[in-house]
Amino acid sequence: MKKIAYLAVLSCFTTVVAIAAEENKVGIDVAKASSAKWSPYVAVAVPPVPAVAQKAWVRKPIDAFILAQLEAKGLKPSPDADRATFIRRATLDTWGLLPTPEEVKAFVNDKSPDAYEKLVDRLLASHHFGERQARRWLDLARYADSSGFQNDNTRPNNWRYRDYVISAFNQDKPFDRFIKEQVAGDELYPDSQEAKIATGFLAGYPDNANSRDLVQRKYQIATDITDTIGETFLASTTGCARCHNHKTDKLSQKDYFQLQAFFANTSFDQSSPLAKGTESAWDKRFAEQQAKYRAATKEIRDKQRVIDDKYRDASVKYQKERYLTDSREAIFKPEKEWNALDRWVNFRHKTVAGADGGVAGYLREASKEGHPQYSADKPEAWKEYQKLQAELRKFDDLRPVSGSVNITTATELGHSDSPPTFVRFGGIHERPLEEVQPVIPALWGGDKIEIKPTATSSGRRTALANWLSSANNPLTARVYVNRVWAQLFDKGIVPTPADFGRAGEKPTNPELLDYLADNFVKNGWSVKKLQRDILLSSVYRQSSAERPDVAKADPQNKLLAVYPRKRLEAEEIRDALLYASGELNDKVGGPGVFPPINQALVSGAADFNGDRAWVVSKDKDDWNRRSIYIFSRRSLPYPLLSNFDPANPSQAHHKRDVTTTPLQALTLFNSDITVNWSQALAGRVINEAGKDENAQISRLYQILFSREPSKAESAALKAFLVKEEAAVQQKVADGKFEAAVPLGVKDTRLVNPVRGAAFVDLVHTVANSNDFAYRF
Repeated sequence: MKKIAYLAVLSCFTTVVAIAAEENKVGIDVAKASSAKWSPYVAVAVPPVPAVAQKAWVRKPIDAFILAQLEAKGLKPSPDADRATFIRRATLDTWGLLPTPEEVKAFVNDKSPDAYEKLVDRLLASHHFGERQARRWLDLARYADSSGFQNDNTRPNNWRYRDYVISAFNQDKPFDRFIKEQVAGDELYPDSQEAKIATGFLAGYPDNANSRDLVQRKYQIATDITDTIGETFLASTTGCARCHNHKTDKLSQKDYFQLQAFFANTSFDQSSPLAKGTESAWDKRFAEQQAKYRAATKEIRDKQRVIDDKYRDASVKYQKERYLTDSREAIFKPEKEWNALDRWVNFRHKTVAGADGGVAGYLREASKEGHPQYSADKPEAWKEYQKLQAELRKFDDLRPVSGSVNITTATELGHSDSPPTFVRFGGIHERPLEEVQPVIPALWGGDKIEIKPTATSSGRRTALANWLSSANNPLTARVYVNRVWAQLFDKGIVPTPADFGRAGEKPTNPELLDYLADNFVKNGWSVKKLQRDILLSSVYRQSSAERPDVAKADPQNKLLAVYPRKRLEAEEIRDALLYASGELNDKVGGPGVFPPINQALVSGAADFNGDRAWVVSKDKDDWNRRSIYIFSRRSLPYPLLSNFDPANPSQAHHKRDVTTTPLQALTLFNSDITVNWSQALAGRVINEAGKDENAQISRLYQILFSREPSKAESAALKAFLVKEEAAVQQKVADGKFEAAVPLGVKDTRLVNPVRGAAFVDLVHTVANSNDFAYRF
């Protein structure tokens, strides 16, 4: 079994790679002069396509830029990968899924001169393209379906933003428009519900609804947004400048807070109603289920309302008094006296506290003797309230678990004036210094931008969005094409995708980066055209086979003489296993779903709103949805994915880590879920290949690896099958083992239960191999 290297084995070894100092310079000396001159902060210059000797290798101008460096180093590019390897690679990169054996066969046998073009165009046209690209973008948007912190409240509208991103990539929405909608959709396109939903990009910050300092919370939210904008669109570690002048880049504290000032008047409305006529099937089901719940619980809720009405004023007053001084100054102030900051604070207070100020919490505390608000009637009222809550819980099964009839959108609360923004000493909220206005930092060109307030908005985010998406902006296009390059080649041309500054790494091929950025803008900011050019290039077609000459001359493969292998990401591993088993539910969009997890993880857990932390979806088809649709709770990540380095939604996540740990092997070997998928895959293989075991092994390899097994692999697997059958037979005979047999076999005469159980073990083993877990 030479080709089958198991994760379990790999996890037992540590590979130490010693790279000599002179080897670290490989690839840098070739582009040393151009890298030294190149700056991310000057306008993109259109570089000439290099002249190269091996002209026949150049399918796209991209190739000439790569080949020029290789020839300068005396290296030749690798030959093309075989077609089966290429379609598996391209399908995983564009869809995050495996190709079917039929798709592989059709491509391998396609002798037409535009076979590659037809393949790539088919991949880009599929809805799977949007799902894969959206996962990358959601990493940057710190996407989750809950708010984090100790209560980790559910955000019932967030899935709409996720679906917006999927749709945007599938429509090939111009990237400049994509930026504008996410940063200022509510201002720029006030009549577009889609654009308002797009501002969920800004609203993805972790949030503590329990914070008793509303003014400081405003500062923390604005800080999160500022840092995300800087890293995501500009590849700048702006957050460093919040506390002090940036140590390496020319970004001062004042620059940082001038950037933060663009968001001074920004708030978020989580209860904006869906526009009539735009309700999806999910929205209608939610409304119907909610109506059923309300009808069934009306009498109980009416009794609760009587108690609420009696104690509401006292509850609201008590709740407001618990906030800190500067918050109290705003929330006790008459509305007619509110300034811009007061409006923000009061809207925030209404959002997190609710109209009744939390009567239940008030009664719970005020019913205790010794409490300042204690009175003799409150213990009995609290006892009655608890009784009613217990009655309500009996109807939990009627409550809609996920979804809503609202959207979340950025808002400026109907006013054009903004709260003041100050430089903060050491970044400390309590130590304001000089007031600043929104200005583009000089480091990024210091462009003079015009801010045009409207009757309902400051216009600040509009000005910023227009600058970010401008063709003259030196950073945005460079940063995004670098992200796409990193997606397809594992590393970006600038290896530090979140840091184009002096502390980041220099580009390995600055001319290529500028060529891609310039072409991206000229092609209308089309993401699909950008990816199409790369996917059809010779550099992308190269074999990933190891080459000693390249390993010696360029050990880090900076020059890309060999296509870089890459382990599949967490979602790809799960989704590919689902596909292979034939269990994948290809439904697109909708509220997050809840596949089964170990209930010990959620015992007693619930968020602050009374929502249950993880209620398994009733529809079993939802258990097999793609990973992007799994409900993302910050405090409870889906366990099957968590061992494979998923994104951390607490902040913008720029590059997936790749670790090799025993837990990964144990997850794939021991998880009931993966065992069940192996049973389903075994059944699929038997249905498609028939009774012949050679054909079964061949079909298994076609499904998982897009290739045929070698003679040595076939022999090793057949020997494994014989040995495993004997082991299963012994355990069955001892009465100590319940065999896991293939599932879904149409003709049960094809399967001997004991031999079938051994075949399930074989399938499970092969699915745990590196040939499956890596993209070559």
